[in-house]
Amino acid sequence: MTPAPATDPATQLTTGLQSILPDLGLGSLLGLAAGYAVRVVGRAALLVIGLAFIVVQLLAHYGIVTVDWLQLQALTEPWFRTGRESLGDWFSRVFLANLPFAGAFVVGFLLGLRMR
Repeated sequence: MTPAPATDPATQLTTGLQSILPDLGLGSLLGLAAGYAVRVVGRAALLVIGLAFIVVQLLAHYGIVTVDWLQLQALTEPWFRTGRESLGDWFSRVFLANLPFAGAFVVGFLLGLRMR
């Protein structure tokens, strides 16, 4: 005698997966797109920041400008401290709100970062 379809573990698993499948598909697709965009934009931003640093260092070397690095650190440190403290709250609020979507998004995002 075969068990009823409602108690069949395979049927229960299939039914459970069907309810989260759209979230998994959309999350991974959007994560892939976001990861690829971050990779492309991040490279461009790092190139601009690196070139700006080289220009400032060259200007400082030739005595055209003087950079007070301690003052720059004092100005930027509160921003980094505030960002670091609120990062955990932001992460839990955004990524743990819809766990199947968030998990698929993170996997897609990481794959997007690795795309060539």
